[in-house]
Amino acid sequence: MGEDLKMPRHVAIILDGNGRWAKAKGMPRNYGHVQGAKTVEVICEEAYKMGIQYLTVYAFSTENWNRPKDEVDALMKLLRNYLKNCLKTAEKNRMCVRILGDKSGLDEDIRERIQELEEATKNNDGLHFQIAINYGGRDELVRSVRKLTQRVQRGELQPEEINEAMVEECMDTAGIPDPDLLIRTCNEQRISNFLLWQLAYTEFYFTPVAWPDFSKDELMKAVEAYNRRNRKFGGLKEE
Repeated sequence: MGEDLKMPRHVAIILDGNGRWAKAKGMPRNYGHVQGAKTVEVICEEAYKMGIQYLTVYAFSTENWNRPKDEVDALMKLLRNYLKNCLKTAEKNRMCVRILGDKSGLDEDIRERIQELEEATKNNDGLHFQIAINYGGRDELVRSVRKLTQRVQRGELQPEEINEAMVEECMDTAGIPDPDLLIRTCNEQRISNFLLWQLAYTEFYFTPVAWPDFSKDELMKAVEAYNRRNRKFGGLKEE
């Protein structure tokens, strides 16, 4: 690893290609999702070792409910197991875990596991790990607008007082810095309703590698590409 590489503080990843990876191996799509979950664990560990402080992964979007019922059911079963394992991993690695998305759309037992996981890890000082589940960027913005309008209705706030900071406070990512780098696997080049507000100044990196094959070396390639970018904000180069 290059000693002079500047690590992005926050990396976001759209985990793509689990199903296609499995199909190419003559296996069911769910096999790809299981392998993809294992890759998440590996990359969490490697990212933190590299000096990345925040990692956010897009696990299940609001649109994913439209997939075949047996695949959605299998994904929910995988999610239940993952949340259980994540609690053990977080205890071992002092990982702080937060779930992004509309939790009200999830089954009660999953919501309880999420609450337990977030509560148990909230004071951990290791990797800040965010998992987007039943998440959509537009949905997040709508929910934020509702929170602000409720404050206006209660007389706590005037419409003209609303600013960017107030909007950010209402987001699922409140208190988390915006991503420096977004990685999308399996050669798709779109953001698919992910972190629409937060990606305003983020560098994008696309790779043909499917998520189950994504490795420490692939993460390093993305960081190296990030380092080659001439980062500018409002015309000023980032120091």
